[in-house]
Amino acid sequence: MPKEISTICRGIAWGDISLAVLDTTALVNEAIRRHRLSPVAAAALGRTFTAAAYLCSWLKSEESTLSVSVAGGGPGGKISVSGDGALRMRGFIEHPDVVLPPRADGKLDVGGLVGRNGTLTVVRDDGEKFPFVGTSPLVSGEIAEDFSSYFYYSEQRPTAIALGVRIGKEGTCLGAGGVFLQPFPGAQEEHIIRAEEEIKKYASISRIIQEEGISSILARFEAETESERPIRFCCSCSREKAARAVLSLGKEEAERIAREDGGIAVHCHECNTDHRFSPEEIEKLFDGEVI
Repeated sequence: MPKEISTICRGIAWGDISLAVLDTTALVNEAIRRHRLSPVAAAALGRTFTAAAYLCSWLKSEESTLSVSVAGGGPGGKISVSGDGALRMRGFIEHPDVVLPPRADGKLDVGGLVGRNGTLTVVRDDGEKFPFVGTSPLVSGEIAEDFSSYFYYSEQRPTAIALGVRIGKEGTCLGAGGVFLQPFPGAQEEHIIRAEEEIKKYASISRIIQEEGISSILARFEAETESERPIRFCCSCSREKAARAVLSLGKEEAERIAREDGGIAVHCHECNTDHRFSPEEIEKLFDGEVI
């Protein structure tokens, strides 16, 4: 049965390798529900959600923010995911209903959906004067390899990554998550090599998450849980923000649109929500009333 809560657990592997294991099944199912994702779109967005949640777990405060965009020129279009230090995540894929045939090995063709001719960009704002912006070329469009390349070239942190999303016949996510291994400064070379070799065993990480859970993965790395945090889908949009967007149109333009369309709908791409205002409500907005 699919999990109800997404989590990230941290530990230390072999004494000198930072380990993070994420179960993002619930997060992916919420994205599927909101955006009506095709299986391959769910896999692409879900992998990006998992990597972005890991990045958000490093933010300095709950108010710090981070955004990830993946633009590879594929039929799925751009992927955009945002979050904060409290691990409140949101995001979307530009074309959520695209369907592609599976790869030769039977797996979902995430690389074909995302494309390989483009970039992965991370913007991190920890409240300092200038946000950090890191960009790296896509390697495969399969997301895990692309984030591994990003960590190495943009943040100079070698990182072994496994990501996976398993979609059932009914279109729901049965298991999703990831494993991230980063050596601490001075880590033994044999442990670094071991981490690189171990990550290759997690090609079916989503199945392991579904059938065994996070604790079994920690045990495989001889690690104990040092911290555990929940991850949830939570959009920053609101009716109040949407009302400000209506006001920014100006009274004349807003009333014209309302007359022609029977009202105004302010759409949030990140959570696929329409904030609707009737002509009467628009009139009240411009009269200074709170609705």
